[in-house]
Amino acid sequence: MAKKTHIKVRLVPESKPDSSFFYYVKKPAGGEKAKVKLKAKKYNPATRKHETFIEKKLPPHSK
Repeated sequence: MAKKTHIKVRLVPESKPDSSFFYYVKKPAGGEKAKVKLKAKKYNPATRKHETFIEKKLPPHSK
């Protein structure tokens, strides 16, 4: 089976990380870009403004 080329990460607002709103994005699994934490300006509907979102770990899931 082939290795994954991308991994899924969660972007949360930098100002309020415990916010109920977040984005899921794909990020490269290897290389130089994999080591850098993502930062992106995205729209936050809770505050109705564009804010900086930063990468956080995915929450654990239960089976």
